[in-house]
Amino acid sequence: MQPVTTRAIPERLSRPQQVAEAIKSWVMAKGWRPGDRLPSEAELIDRFAMSKGTIREAIRILEAQGLVKSRTGPGGGVFVHQVSEERATALLGNYFYFEHLTIDDVYQIRKALEPELAASLAGRLSDAQLRALEEVMTCYDAPARSAAEERDQHIASLRFHALLAEMSENPLMRFLIRFTANMLADITVSRKLYTQPNQELWASGLDYQQRLIAALRSGDSAAARSILAEHMHNAHRLMHLQETVLTQRFLPESKII
Repeated sequence: MQPVTTRAIPERLSRPQQVAEAIKSWVMAKGWRPGDRLPSEAELIDRFAMSKGTIREAIRILEAQGLVKSRTGPGGGVFVHQVSEERATALLGNYFYFEHLTIDDVYQIRKALEPELAASLAGRLSDAQLRALEEVMTCYDAPARSAAEERDQHIASLRFHALLAEMSENPLMRFLIRFTANMLADITVSRKLYTQPNQELWASGLDYQQRLIAALRSGDSAAARSILAEHMHNAHRLMHLQETVLTQRFLPESKII
């Protein structure tokens, strides 16, 4: 295998950025895993033919990205580090902070991914996993009695979908669905979409989830896909209506046509 250098890295990047990219490629080529120690600073200087300052700045870049972690003292050094899902979610959430995502944006993704997730898990979940899903549902097994309880129930119902995604063996699907559920929870809370009681949303959501668990338990992938597709379509309709009603309610009278 040819040694990794900075030659193939785009020149528009600064030297430290080029070295950081080269180190990432080198780690992948070597098959190093989280917890493995990188070579010493002197070895990195020699390998990449760069100054001490450039190497140190490259390491700082990788630390900022969460891909390496430095430890001091005996046994210290620079170690390969895996970015946690929580950090990845937070960073990606920051990207969308100024995008003003809509209910339509979120459900376009949910409709595409979640029915396929359900179909892929039918008949493959353990009794313990199915019980864990049912346990989440106990958080909203009765109608909310206050706005605060309505908010908590919305978040708990999304936790059901995030937990279902966690059971997938597809890491990309797992992350995307959990991230989308988190974004919808943020939208629901930040825009106070829970302040308008919605008995239909609660009752239909609970019914769909109960039917989904039955399909997952029986191993009926077609039914699981169909139930979750219907659930996403109905939830989209009701949440869109919820957003529209509340947006109109909070508009100044002069803005309402």
